[in-house]
Amino acid sequence: MTTAFTVRDVPDDIARTIKIRAAEAGQSLQGYLLGLILREASKPSLAEMAARAERYASDQVDHEDVLAALDEGRRGR
Repeated sequence: MTTAFTVRDVPDDIARTIKIRAAEAGQSLQGYLLGLILREASKPSLAEMAARAERYASDQVDHEDVLAALDEGRRGR
């Protein structure tokens, strides 16, 4: 299922900028805006990040955990 959004009262200069960016990206206005919405929705909210940080802060971490995390990060480069 999909949902349609309507955004009213977009200032002319903002609408013009978004239309230009969509054209520069080789996308339709709808496709460009959908991409913006998808990127925004895929980011965790501040509340989600705070909850995640709270969970991590309450975990017991020793130096082996830190070294393992560093090794994993280096492998991802």
